Amino acid sequence: MLLHIPDVLNADEVRQCREALERAAWGDGRASAGHLAAKAKQNEQLPVDDPLAVELGNRLVDRLATVPRFMAAALPLRVLPPRFNRYTGGGTYGNHIDNAIFSIPGTPLRVRSDLSATLFFSAPDEYEGGELVVEDTYGTQRVKLPAGHLVLYPGTSLHRVEPVTRGTRYAAFFWVQSLVRDDTRRALLLELDDAIQRVGAQLPDDAAVASLTGVYHNLLRQWAET
Repeated sequence: MLLHIPDVLNADEVRQCREALERAAWGDGRASAGHLAAKAKQNEQLPVDDPLAVELGNRLVDRLATVPRFMAAALPLRVLPPRFNRYTGGGTYGNHIDNAIFSIPGTPLRVRSDLSATLFFSAPDEYEGGELVVEDTYGTQRVKLPAGHLVLYPGTSLHRVEPVTRGTRYAAFFWVQSLVRDDTRRALLLELDDAIQRVGAQLPDDAAVASLTGVYHNLLRQWAET
């Protein structure tokens, strides 16, 4: 399942983040890549311990907890603190699949990358190229979203970032360990949750609302890992 989640950040929040990122001390993105990924990666990235990266990452994690669509789709158990990258001057990242496990800096905790996410800080007309291309069982998707919008997709997906041939593409990226590891089950739960919301809005006093809600939570109880 690939999901577009709009307006995670509003225009003022995007502007504030962009202004900070434009003044940031960027490093070679290959420093955080594994041996094979480093060969495909040509971008810039903030070090994970950079104070700006830590501050913006914490703010973003706090915001995500208030976004109902993200919470319903991801069912997050743990969120790896977001990282930040910049593509410009032909910067690109070739086909790759993300690492299965990431350590949370400064803690003994690890995150299984059930879901990958990218939050855009640049508007589509600010740069050429730079599409996130995701290939999976649902086909090939080319993603280039408005600033402040987020895309969520399975961590198992083969994906790449096309070369940025004009302008600069700023983004945050991070991984989520879900309560429900399997993407198909998460998609079914989201579809059921959406149906419950629609029935509840149209027939708030109907017994079906309580029945469907019970089915949702019983499925979640069976499938969740904590």
